[in-house]
Amino acid sequence: MSTAPQLAPRERRLLVWEVVAVFAVSLGASGVRALVTFVGAVTAPQALNTQTATVLGSYAPDRPWLDLSLQLVQVVTGLAPVLLVAYLLARGGESLRTIGVDGRRPLRDVGAGLGLAAVIGGCGLVLYLASQAAGLNRTVVASNLPDVWWAVPVAVLAAAENGILEEVLVAGYLLHRLGQLGVRAVPAIAISALLRGSYHLYQGLGGFVGNVAMGVVFAWIYQRWGRTLPLVVAHTAIDVVAFVGYSLLVGKVSWLPG
Repeated sequence: MSTAPQLAPRERRLLVWEVVAVFAVSLGASGVRALVTFVGAVTAPQALNTQTATVLGSYAPDRPWLDLSLQLVQVVTGLAPVLLVAYLLARGGESLRTIGVDGRRPLRDVGAGLGLAAVIGGCGLVLYLASQAAGLNRTVVASNLPDVWWAVPVAVLAAAENGILEEVLVAGYLLHRLGQLGVRAVPAIAISALLRGSYHLYQGLGGFVGNVAMGVVFAWIYQRWGRTLPLVVAHTAIDVVAFVGYSLLVGKVSWLPG
């Protein structure tokens, strides 16, 4: 991770405000919405595990071409905060390469990412099933896209959007900036992990705890490797399996709530 430069007080204040602004228009705002949703869910008359939380949903179920258009618009506009981060890094003489988003070692990054996905994804599934059965989590509908030809490609694109957006912002950018601000490794990991958990709180306590744990691992790996790309690969692979696997298995296996 970056060593802390000697920042003038004004530079430090501006850098703090930059971080706050980036997350106020992106995943920080998502965390606030998720918190309100969670409060609404736990205060509802229905048990938490009888409620559903849809991750990848249809925007126009009866109009497939309009639905496809809206899905693609969501993918593109959802990546706008990444463009903002790229600009802010470039303005300071850095780039996405500074946080390890580049093509210098594609095979190693892909291999490490897929291995990480297998471990994190498997543990996450077990935690979700246990927390849902215990009544601590809503039933997560990973995907309810209609049965059309573009469902799988859109699911893959949505997974890639999630992986790029979350890992570039919550792992690479945030930890890089915290390092520049002189925040020590353990508090920086905690901030990154809690932020990651916050915007998954709409799923319930299981979603929150699972993503905090994932955030701790991912932040620790970023601090060791200084690379975001393996985390993007891992996150994308986890979501591809979740979206596509859910569509293939729900209603066909007894162990998967639907």
